[in-house]
Amino acid sequence: MNTERLMDLLEEVRDGALSVDEALHRLRDFPYEDLGFARLDSHRSLRRGFPEVVFCPGKTPEQILRVAERIHNQAGHVLLTRVQPDVAEQLREAFPEAVHHVAARMVLVGNPAPESGRGTVLVVSAGTADMAVAEEVAVTAETLGSRVERLYDVGVAGIHRLFGSREQLFSANVLVVVAGMEGALASVVAGLVDRPVIAVPTSVGYGASLGGISALLTMLNTCAPGVAVVNIDNGFGAGYTAHLINQ
Repeated sequence: MNTERLMDLLEEVRDGALSVDEALHRLRDFPYEDLGFARLDSHRSLRRGFPEVVFCPGKTPEQILRVAERIHNQAGHVLLTRVQPDVAEQLREAFPEAVHHVAARMVLVGNPAPESGRGTVLVVSAGTADMAVAEEVAVTAETLGSRVERLYDVGVAGIHRLFGSREQLFSANVLVVVAGMEGALASVVAGLVDRPVIAVPTSVGYGASLGGISALLTMLNTCAPGVAVVNIDNGFGAGYTAHLINQ
């Protein structure tokens, strides 16, 4: 159930096109629907402006398909994250309109939300190896309704690549910086701009990067003000937060 569908339902009752009993029947799964293995938050769109997003790891393909079907029926669209290729193919068979964002490991069934951001969300990545997480950021923010630009492979090992895109940095409303290894790029970017910077540490790196912990600690210890840090590889969380700021 989202705002538009609830308004349509109330207008039908007001105009006499729908009985009160029928309206109650349509609202029987409000504010959540119990599927036995999951309790779907059918109130999420009304509270947050976007329906529940499906995190796929740990779920069987059958569970994923059923959850996607129910959320799509309730809200008109559903976003799924960390989707394996075989599950993505099953989703595309079940929903011909589904779009598989391969690099981001995401599937969107239905249309993205209308553009509602006040400016641009700029996604900056240190290296090509960080692109999967960076694309998760970008697709999330775009799906929620933000205008997104990308600036990839501009890490500190060749900092001149970053400085060559100064105007893009300065014109963004919110910046999301995705970096593995030592994670220094977030501090560099935050030292240049007067806008919020969301730092995303990735698990990319050699042994002492400790699966992203080194980058996480660098970002948490930044001396540049205005940096907020999300969990390791959490592109979805960063993209969602960037969109909320951009609104």
